[in-house]
Amino acid sequence: MTARLILLCHAATPATRAARFPADELVEAGAAASLHALAARLPQLDAAVCGRERRCGETAAGLGLDARPVAALDDWMLGGWRGRDPGEIVAGEPEGFAAWRSDPDAAPHGGESLAMLLDRVRAWLDAGPPQRRCLAVTHPAVMRAAIVHVLGAPALSFWRVDAGPLASADLRHDGRRWVLRPGGLDGL
Repeated sequence: MTARLILLCHAATPATRAARFPADELVEAGAAASLHALAARLPQLDAAVCGRERRCGETAAGLGLDARPVAALDDWMLGGWRGRDPGEIVAGEPEGFAAWRSDPDAAPHGGESLAMLLDRVRAWLDAGPPQRRCLAVTHPAVMRAAIVHVLGAPALSFWRVDAGPLASADLRHDGRRWVLRPGGLDGL
């Protein structure tokens, strides 16, 4: 039996609009209309899960879902860079920022390296689908990590996957492996 996992990035926040690394913040006040329209297009679900940050829980609630928080879906832990503007970091820590973008094991911010993020998401996916039809409200970094894993792509391919607020990915599991189906929720 094929299981379906839809990964959905949380709604926009002040940090995503300002292109800052996020802190634990709420979604923008104007997100309700987008969430309501998206909720009307959701397929039938057996379960919903989400990252533990407020923006994930608020997105799930805005979709009318009672989502169970799951630590593996938490945002990329960026330590001292949390809440900061990347341009500010490049200006103050150019070598650290360059290492972070080019070395999957680098964590100059004191948080998770890219390799650690990829391992966390891989372990969650490899545990198998949470339910036959599940929606996971998470973060762009987690979705990107999941896509890299499902495609068996090299770690640095992470930087070539784009995902923003309310982006989605449709993953299917046939009992042996995950595959990526084009479209996500956009295909409904």
